[in-house]
Amino acid sequence: MKVKVISRSSDDFTRERSQDLQRVFRNYDPTLRTQEKAVEYVRALNAVKLDKIFARPFIGAMDGHIDAVSCMAKNPSQLKELFSGSMDGDIRLWDLASRRTVCQFPGHQGAVRGLSVSTDGSTLVSCGIDSTIRLWSVHAATSMDSSDSTKKTIEAASVYVWKNAFWACDHQWDGEHFATVGAAVDIWNHNRSQPINSFEWGTDTVISVKFSPGDPNLLATSASDRSITLYDLRMASPVGKMIMMTKTNALSWNPMEPINFTAANEDGNCYSYDYRNLNEAKCVHRDHVSAVMDIDYSPTGREFVTGSYDRTVRLFQFNGGHSKEIYHTKRMQRVFCVKFSGDGSYVISGSDDTNLRLWKAKAAEQLGVILPRERKKHEYHEAIKKRYRHLPEVKRIARHRHLPKPIFKASALMRVMSDAKKRKDDRRKAHSAPGSITTQPLRKRRIVKQVE
Repeated sequence: MKVKVISRSSDDFTRERSQDLQRVFRNYDPTLRTQEKAVEYVRALNAVKLDKIFARPFIGAMDGHIDAVSCMAKNPSQLKELFSGSMDGDIRLWDLASRRTVCQFPGHQGAVRGLSVSTDGSTLVSCGIDSTIRLWSVHAATSMDSSDSTKKTIEAASVYVWKNAFWACDHQWDGEHFATVGAAVDIWNHNRSQPINSFEWGTDTVISVKFSPGDPNLLATSASDRSITLYDLRMASPVGKMIMMTKTNALSWNPMEPINFTAANEDGNCYSYDYRNLNEAKCVHRDHVSAVMDIDYSPTGREFVTGSYDRTVRLFQFNGGHSKEIYHTKRMQRVFCVKFSGDGSYVISGSDDTNLRLWKAKAAEQLGVILPRERKKHEYHEAIKKRYRHLPEVKRIARHRHLPKPIFKASALMRVMSDAKKRKDDRRKAHSAPGSITTQPLRKRRIVKQVE
């Protein structure tokens, strides 16, 4: 006779310590768990609801400036250091961890328009409407004791006086050259008091400049004549130029895909371009109801942040047509500059009300130390939200954002105007000879012409 004995070792299910979790063994056979999908759907629904409950993106404000914050720069070699410049000529170094001013850089007699830090984090370049460029030693500023309540000041290492006011500056990602813009595009070296190269195309003021992260010799600028121009330092003349219907206020290159850049436009939209083909935009990012003043990419290259004249900060996916987050407060006024932190976890905005504000890049993210069990729980929630995001109820809750009343009304008005224009174009096309009227997509419609 054959006898089968069921036996088990007590080591398989006995806890070693009373604090340990009880071991649970599950059979994942789908025939035994017929309600698995329904249970997961409810968990996904609860997960997106919990995200709304815990969405507290605002961390704190950093006050100290006595005029509007006009520009910001982050230190590539330090995560917690941020430089800001204001309209009264004040430049400050902030410690983001303690949200305090570490050091001040006095010297500019007018608004500071551009700030940039060298790749090694040793030199800060500033320029302004007083027609001066000032180079500052960052190491001298950071060596001061930040815990001391009295704010320290340091003197500029070099001062270069030029013929015209400056509107922006940017440093090479890899190299010792930096560019300033104003009446022309000037290329400078740290050790020279005169520009080593100058570019001019037209007579209008150039208002922004950004070096490409992939090619240290390539830079893009935007000007008040509604143009976006590409320059190569190895060539004597500009590479190409594109003219849009409205002015571009700022540019930002995608650090992970350096062939792509996004332009923040006066019409409230952002346009992503491939610099090899400027005939049409790769993507149009819209939601702002007023001019977009500044833009900055996350170090991951998967998202970017914009600040607008409509007093809001929005976060976009790099290929998303609409914003995934909107940040606003009752006190925050027109946003002039925005920056992602060096690790992509935080967003910093500078506005007309003299304050810098620190925000979480993920509104519902838990700050502080996260235990392994909590991390696994968060990862599981993210996975089931991704799996069920297409279902109507989950999608509705995830997409919902509370908007301030002026933004809500302006959005509705813009939608009505857009629909009316579309109806008018459709009727005009229907009552015209076939082929006489062609409709261009928005990606091409906003481009007036391309100049080689």
